[in-house]
Amino acid sequence: MTNTPNNTTTPMTGAINKQQWSELFADTGLTEAMMQQWHQLFEQRHPEGHESFLRWLGESSDEVARIRQWSRDSRKG
Repeated sequence: MTNTPNNTTTPMTGAINKQQWSELFADTGLTEAMMQQWHQLFEQRHPEGHESFLRWLGESSDEVARIRQWSRDSRKG
């Protein structure tokens, strides 16, 4: 979502897919553990934003639910 001049939000265009996003993270040096922590923090601090982001990546409802549950479960230890 991006802010427009009247302070409303609109969906981002030109979306990338999950694979492309993961490659960007990996190419910047993030390990799998760091990516997992990123999901954990995103889910903990901004659960609605996390869901919106996953949908922006084109994830199915089932996959969004699975990733969000995995993010919550991983925080437990």
